[in-house]
Amino acid sequence: MTPGLAHFGDTRQRLLRQLLSAVDGLGVEEMCERLRISHNAVRQHITALAARGLVQSGQSRATGGRPQARYVLTAEGRALFPRNYGAIAAALLTQLHARMGEDEVGALLRELGRTIAATQPPLDVESGEGLARALAQRLDALGYEAVPARHGEDWQVEAFNCVFHDLARQHPQVCRFDLAYMEATTGRRVHHVECIVRGGHACRFRLGAGKAATDPEPAPPAAPRSPAAAR
Repeated sequence: MTPGLAHFGDTRQRLLRQLLSAVDGLGVEEMCERLRISHNAVRQHITALAARGLVQSGQSRATGGRPQARYVLTAEGRALFPRNYGAIAAALLTQLHARMGEDEVGALLRELGRTIAATQPPLDVESGEGLARALAQRLDALGYEAVPARHGEDWQVEAFNCVFHDLARQHPQVCRFDLAYMEATTGRRVHHVECIVRGGHACRFRLGAGKAATDPEPAPPAAPRSPAAAR
């Protein structure tokens, strides 16, 4: 996954910000002037950022002589800058709850999960390790940091990054989206046996042997609090 802007040094952050605000991109000379660093330093930074897929060559500008190379941010480069989707989504869910009620919002989230699953190619495996690996790859591509794991006779998927973490703390039924997506993707009943938001080490999902039901099962109850935490 693409790191955040804070993972870069000061000069590289300033270079990325300059590129963000430059509609037509920037040439090396312009970057030297804005950042007050040498041509060689600019080229080293650009080469490193391009190797990570964050910067690419843009349309050259005619100067009357040799065309001047220009550089622009890629979509991955723009994704480095914060986007406050969580706050907007939380406000939206709050409004939906007030207007529709919990049951209707839950049904909407399930339908959304199924709709997104329907836009992707079907998995070419049916059960066991292959299905767990294929599902983990789908989740990993969505940012869940997911891996297949075997627990006894069961194949499960463990996700170590809850992409809805803050949102799920306010609106636990968001987990219904995850479950509906996974059940529609695999065609299997998926059991939510552990949840990060509810105190678990990971979000853990067991792949059932039966076909997916019309509605996924609810998320697991909150983990019991220790006496120390309760004080």
